[in-house]
Amino acid sequence: MGRFHRHDESGHGHAAGHGDHTGYRTGTERIQVLERIFDENEHTAAANRADFDRAGVTVLNLMSGPGAGKTALLREMLKRLRGELRLGVIEGDIETSLDADRLQGFGAAISLLNTADGFGGECHLDAPMVRSALPRLPLGDLDVVIVENVGNLVCPAEFSVGEHLRAMVYAITEGEEKPLKYPVMFRACELVLVNKIDLLPHLDFDLALFRENLRAVNPAATVFETSARTGQGVGEWCSWLSARHHENTRPRTL
Repeated sequence: MGRFHRHDESGHGHAAGHGDHTGYRTGTERIQVLERIFDENEHTAAANRADFDRAGVTVLNLMSGPGAGKTALLREMLKRLRGELRLGVIEGDIETSLDADRLQGFGAAISLLNTADGFGGECHLDAPMVRSALPRLPLGDLDVVIVENVGNLVCPAEFSVGEHLRAMVYAITEGEEKPLKYPVMFRACELVLVNKIDLLPHLDFDLALFRENLRAVNPAATVFETSARTGQGVGEWCSWLSARHHENTRPRTL
C-alpha cells in the first residue's frame, strides 16, 4: 500500500473521496486502486473490531511523528497501570525490536510488528498488519491493547486498524505550526499529548499559538501536557485511558 494514501477530504478537487489525483495521467486507475485498498482495509478493520469487542478489549491507536516520545510515554504508562489494567501492546516499526525491547518487563504482553517483514516496509500500520499480530496477544486475558503506530505524521491517520480510540503524541520541539501543516493527523485524534513539556523553558516555543492552531483543526480534542522525564501529565493520561476503557466495556441498556 506504500504509494497510495487517502488524503484529507476537505482539500482541493478531491476525486472519489481519495484526494486530488488530477495531476496524474493515470488518475482514474489510481482511484480504482485506492478504492480496492481502502475497501480491503475497512473490511479487515471491522473484523478486528469484532474480535476486540468479543474479547472485551479496548484498543487505542497511538500515533506521532518520529522522535516525539511515544515509546517513552508508553513505558511510563505501563509502569503506572500495571496491576490496574491488563495491558497489551502491538509495537509497530519498520525494522528492529528496539522499541519493543524498551517496553519489556512491565507486565504487558508485547507483539512486535515490523512492516519490513512481509509488508513492504510501510510507513504506517493498517488493519491487515494488525490482524497478523493478534495471534501473538492473549486477547481474552487483556483489558486494553495499545497499537504503537509507526512514527509518521501523515499515513497512520489514514488507516483504521479497528481501534476504539485514537491519540497522538506531539513534541513541542516540532514547532507550533504542525496542526496546520498536518491537519489529517491532528483532526483524527480525540486526545493530543503535548510532550517534552519539560523543555519549554529552554525553547522558543509559543504554547498558546500551538493550542490556537490545534483548535483551528480540532476544537474538540482533549489536550494533556506531558513529560516522560518528569512524569508530568502521565497520570492524567492513565486516568483518561482507564475511564474510556470502562466506558467502552460498560453493558449497554436497550
